[in-house]
Amino acid sequence: MPMTRTSLHLPRRHRRLRQSAGLRALVRETRLSPEMFIYPLFVCSGTGVRRDVPSMPGVFQLSVDEAVKETMAARGDGIPAVLLFGLPDRKDEIGSAAHDPHAPVQMAIRAIKDASPDTVVMTDVCLCEYTSHGHCGIVERGEIVNDASVAELVRAAVSHAEAGADVVAPSDMMDGRVGAIRDALDEGGFTQVAIMSYAAKYWSALYGPFRDAAGSVPAFGDRRTHQMDPSNADEAIREVEQDIEEGADIIMVKPAITYLDVIARVKGEFGYPTAAYHVSGEYSMIKAAARNGWIDEPRVMLETLTAIRRAGADMIITYYAREAARML
Repeated sequence: MPMTRTSLHLPRRHRRLRQSAGLRALVRETRLSPEMFIYPLFVCSGTGVRRDVPSMPGVFQLSVDEAVKETMAARGDGIPAVLLFGLPDRKDEIGSAAHDPHAPVQMAIRAIKDASPDTVVMTDVCLCEYTSHGHCGIVERGEIVNDASVAELVRAAVSHAEAGADVVAPSDMMDGRVGAIRDALDEGGFTQVAIMSYAAKYWSALYGPFRDAAGSVPAFGDRRTHQMDPSNADEAIREVEQDIEEGADIIMVKPAITYLDVIARVKGEFGYPTAAYHVSGEYSMIKAAARNGWIDEPRVMLETLTAIRRAGADMIITYYAREAARML
């Protein structure tokens, strides 16, 4: 039947599909699931340690036994993966504890895999938590040097693989570290261990609470010589492309909310498994505003995570993982 002049000019009634929870669910374009969350944990030595991080309400420094308990609780919430950060007992100028088989991360890997073999255990590979100066690499004459730092990062990554990690995640932003780690893993027989590269990690003001949690505040200077300028997006594409060429299996953009455009471009241009890190500052700002009664925390949390997913992230690293999973 031909359309009449009257029917042609009727306004669309978009609200028809918003009238009930069921209708809204049917037409929802972006969906969150606990299966896409990665839960970060800070692991220290000792037993029965569950120490508050004051700048990150609800986040703790955990001994290995407590990290296992937290992992199992997260699994009960439907979260498949954890990302481990280490708090060593000793630090030195080259971060040698990063590859110590008896350091908290390596011990936690073994304990978690023993307790829950199906949990995907990911490990942060960096030196900032392990160096006495708090930088992500080796410092020579005041400069963070690239190649010597990569050699230490390779040792750390291999030690994580030997302990049983499923995924190693270099977060340092040194050039060439993905290829060097891939070569070393393959030569060591760890061909099945994946690499999740912090491929586009920005020099951001949003990492402050994390550095409190990880004890990685730089003793001098900053990290702008190796982390990316927040003004640059084309550079992120070049960084991601290189890491893919070097053997990265998953690429990451960090932070998330202030770089949604970068997440969208990376996913659109490469179609590669893409992670986004909802970082400590993004988390803590929501917590602080909620504690002051300025926002509805659960709604803002889910809206934020939905935005990251909508931008193109396949997986989201977030301290809100358990809270969000329980709501979903």
